[in-house]
Amino acid sequence: MKILRIATRKSSLALWQANHVSDLIRKRHCDLECQIVPIITEGDRKNNSSLREMGGKGAFVKELEWALIKDTADIAVHSMKDMPVILPEELDIAAVTSRANPMDAFISNQYSNLSEMPSDSNIGSSSMRRVRQLQTLNPKLTFSELRGNIETRLQKLDSGKHDAIILAVAGITRLGLKERIREILDLNVCVPAAGQGAIGIEIRKDRHEVRQIVESINDRNSLICVSAERELALQLGASCDLPIGIYAGFSKDSFSVQVFVCDHLGETVIREVEFGNSNNVAEVVSRISAKLRRKGSEKLLKK
Repeated sequence: MKILRIATRKSSLALWQANHVSDLIRKRHCDLECQIVPIITEGDRKNNSSLREMGGKGAFVKELEWALIKDTADIAVHSMKDMPVILPEELDIAAVTSRANPMDAFISNQYSNLSEMPSDSNIGSSSMRRVRQLQTLNPKLTFSELRGNIETRLQKLDSGKHDAIILAVAGITRLGLKERIREILDLNVCVPAAGQGAIGIEIRKDRHEVRQIVESINDRNSLICVSAERELALQLGASCDLPIGIYAGFSKDSFSVQVFVCDHLGETVIREVEFGNSNNVAEVVSRISAKLRRKGSEKLLKK
């Protein structure tokens, strides 16, 4: 193989991620030419529609996956938080690069942190996960829809449409805008989405040479954590519009999973954490899944 075709969305963040993956691969495979293949997805075309209206997270990846299946691209680079938990049968996540900060960021031109915001302040966010978690801390906060890429969301904040907005730390940092962050929200405040902060590389299962290339830049611990989060999301039946936060991480020899689940209206909340041995990740996921079911997570998410 002389040329590796890298499918990506056309947003600034997506192109940054694709070029980052390209750089990592070329450092290990100097004789390989990486070619970026920008693709406009349904989610990009309908950026004023809700994810539910577009049919879920697949709106941001279907065209990229189709490029893999039709062999017009060799790999597709994704933000893992945008990936559906069930992939097409022909495809696989072959690698995850070293995970960036997975937390959410509080961004405001008026307030230095979330706790400073007075009652009735408005936060821009279209994420039910973020909205419901912040409402449990301060029920008097108001929320309004916020869509578009990172630059568009910051423009809306700067125009005065919102008192603050919430964005992923990883995305805003990758675009060189870290100075806009006023506060990084603690896990106890806002549990991130499964896969947040991680860049995943999707391939066709039958492309063995491509898999070998991609696996050379895989970060083992990042892949384990993201896979655990996605497995738990699958067990919970999580979709894009459900208020669920899942974070898995290593600390020395231990492994932990922290989860936030609530119903659509935010009336009932379940928070759970499970610790275990780093050598038995599947058991930790299984235990916390059982705990959540005993507390009624399945009925909660169907409300």
